[in-house]
Amino acid sequence: MPDTPRSSWRERRPDWLTTPVLTVAVLSVASGLAQFSVTTVIGDVAAHFGEPGVGDELTAQLGLPATTVGVALALIRLSSLGSLPAAAMADRLGRRRVLLSMAGFGLSVTALAALAPSFWAYVALVALARPALSTVNALSGVVAAEETTAATRSAGIALITAAYGLGSGIVSVGRGLLPGEPSFRVVTGFVLVPLLLLPLLARRIREPKITAGHLHPEGVLGTVPRVYRGRVALLAGLTGAIALATGPGFTYLFVYGERVLDATPLLLSLLVIAAGPVGLAGILAGRWGAERYGRRATGAVAMAATGLAVAYGYAGTTRDLAVGYLVTIAASSAFAPPTGALTAELVPTSVRATAAGWMTLAGVVGAVLGLTLFGVLADLTGGFTAAARTLGVLVAVLAVGFVGLPETRGTELASLEED
Repeated sequence: MPDTPRSSWRERRPDWLTTPVLTVAVLSVASGLAQFSVTTVIGDVAAHFGEPGVGDELTAQLGLPATTVGVALALIRLSSLGSLPAAAMADRLGRRRVLLSMAGFGLSVTALAALAPSFWAYVALVALARPALSTVNALSGVVAAEETTAATRSAGIALITAAYGLGSGIVSVGRGLLPGEPSFRVVTGFVLVPLLLLPLLARRIREPKITAGHLHPEGVLGTVPRVYRGRVALLAGLTGAIALATGPGFTYLFVYGERVLDATPLLLSLLVIAAGPVGLAGILAGRWGAERYGRRATGAVAMAATGLAVAYGYAGTTRDLAVGYLVTIAASSAFAPPTGALTAELVPTSVRATAAGWMTLAGVVGAVLGLTLFGVLADLTGGFTAAARTLGVLVAVLAVGFVGLPETRGTELASLEED
């Protein structure tokens, strides 16, 4: 029987576009939607449960003190520390089982946050969901890396990054298109859609073949063998460093834009729409750079550009915010393919999910520090400009740390397995 066009396509398509990779990409969309909904509506939640007033003071504009909002966001980010043991479990139980259970839990609890009776109840619920959602995104990258070859691995990581960005864009654009000033309850409820699709997605996710015989059921959960600790620690430090800028740079977009600059929700939604193609361009640039110039050089350039873009974005005008935000989107998106490939290529299968968990943890710590410092400095100086410049320039300088990592371009994962 001759091949049909569909079967012929399945045989010819690259490994980063196979069903298992595309399915975990959909889970990454769901993770982005659920996690970014917090960023999108936190100003609405503060205004709903706080007391917005009249005047130029930040408290009057936000409804709650900037430090309170900053601490709440920091606590939500901090809760993602729980993703390390969750991701490490995938090195014991397998990728598929942990991925699906974390997706179901994270999306369900986020949906419950739509019914929160107070500001801190909302914070508690989304904080409870955050570790599971962060684990979903981390393991999606691990599965994409393990389902691809050295030549296409950065493309698989790029797909996961783009999927997460798509989820973020869906919730932001959806909020902007809703009539009037939509309730945070409606926007948070968007997560019900991927939650209902989860049983269908579960049928199309498989355990990567490379994990057979290479899972690590013993030992202390979350530990990395001594021989790999230095490189994992350095890459984790760099991942945390860039989050010093991207944490507050992304999280305060709606708060700063709407409550301080008086930008309309529609304008910010248009920015998010523009961020889609800009982020995709950044992802493609990161993939191209990772394959042509190597993982280290591409990661360093992307990190430095991210820090400088955040420093510029909070310079004081809506135009500055728009330009800085879009450049930050492009640069931080370019950071993901080379560092995602590095994470997979620095360690064997038995600790690959654990290493991904450490990257998530480092990003959380960096974002928490960035958010906390950003909010405190904003209150002390009466604005966000000084905080953004301080953290942004620091991140740009720390990008030099990539010189301490080995170059892994061209590494096949099977070559990393211990005899």
